[in-house]
Amino acid sequence: MTKKNKLTLMLALSVGIIFVVIMVQLKQSPEQSGRQNQATTVRILTIKPSVFRAETEGFGQVSPVRSWKAVANVGGRITWQHSALDSGNIISQGARLLQIDPTRYELAEASAQADLAGINAELRQLQQEQQNTQDLLALENQRLALAKKELERNESLVKQGALSQTRFDEQQRATLQQQQAVQSLKNQLNLIPVRHETLQAHKARAESAIQNAREDLNDTHFEAPYDLRVHQVDVEVGQQVNPGQVLFVADDISEAEVTVQMKVGELRKVLAQLTDASLTSLASANQPNIIDFFDSLPLEKLDVGVTPTNMPDVRWSGQLTRVTSSIEPTTRTVQAVITVQEPYRNATPPERPPLVRGTFIKANIATDTAEPVVVIPASALHGDTVYIANDNNQLKRKKVTVAWQQNDQVVVADGLVEGERLILDDVVPAIDGMPLVLKNIAQGESQ
Repeated sequence: MTKKNKLTLMLALSVGIIFVVIMVQLKQSPEQSGRQNQATTVRILTIKPSVFRAETEGFGQVSPVRSWKAVANVGGRITWQHSALDSGNIISQGARLLQIDPTRYELAEASAQADLAGINAELRQLQQEQQNTQDLLALENQRLALAKKELERNESLVKQGALSQTRFDEQQRATLQQQQAVQSLKNQLNLIPVRHETLQAHKARAESAIQNAREDLNDTHFEAPYDLRVHQVDVEVGQQVNPGQVLFVADDISEAEVTVQMKVGELRKVLAQLTDASLTSLASANQPNIIDFFDSLPLEKLDVGVTPTNMPDVRWSGQLTRVTSSIEPTTRTVQAVITVQEPYRNATPPERPPLVRGTFIKANIATDTAEPVVVIPASALHGDTVYIANDNNQLKRKKVTVAWQQNDQVVVADGLVEGERLILDDVVPAIDGMPLVLKNIAQGESQ
């Protein structure tokens, strides 16, 4: 490199160094952002445990608790039918509903009665015959005793030569004949018990025939066993019916039953309030089987109501009576059966129609928690974390354990205590220690 080139390079480096120094000296410090010290305004809710109303709901259909399917046990022609025996009508208990021609069954009963009367007459005759035979046997025994004495006397005379052998033989034959007569009467008496048993068997058969005839006769007419609502009628007057044929179907109106599909977890959380189950156990995976502990619960403490889906302002009070043993694996639902008393008598149509068979309803089962619990809005929960305002009005992240969520509210099992201030807003970014301006929200106020 020539001397001139070296001088030029050194001059360029010097100028560059001088420029950098000047720029560093002239550079201003970065402007401090005011946002670092600017507090974020948030709404807060002071935690205060309170009694919470746990509830679950489901949908189902109404069916009668008891339904009577009237089936003909005997055949015959329909001779009479209640004027109100038609679908939809209500008929009082004890009302006569239907009559099948009873003539053949009345005749069968009369015939069996006649047979029984004849058998009873034969039994009386046999009893008298037994008495007569016994009396006759007593007389014949006396005659046999006399014949034996005469035979003994003749035997002595024969030995003395005072009586011929021929006369002795005649007396001996007479004695044997008398013995035969006595034995014949005894044989007759021995046969009387056998004849008596035979007649008793005939009597039992005749009595059975009478009973069958009477039952058939009773089966020719139908009376309402309870207050009922007619569902369907399949016969009419003059029609010939056969044994086993369905005549009509009617429903008991004293009770209605609603089978509702409910989520297992939601129903369990409600029923758990009736036990000593803690919130921690409800939040854990090892929750008690809903079927296992159902029977021992005080179900009368539940507030149960059903509402027709087409009339949301009408509510019927009911009682949870049982839970079926099977769980639908796909939807994780179980069938809860609710019983409603007097679904017709307490009805005032059209404002409050009765719960008829097939009505679609929405059911609600609810009860208060056994003790105060911590309830927060679901929007205040961020995964398993909530934001609280510490004593210095700074944000603090805190993990919580959720017992369950109901609609837009969450019941917290662990992580929050009374007096803590829960941040309701979704702060982004949520940095521990960031300053806050707090705006109180009363518990229960719209959030």
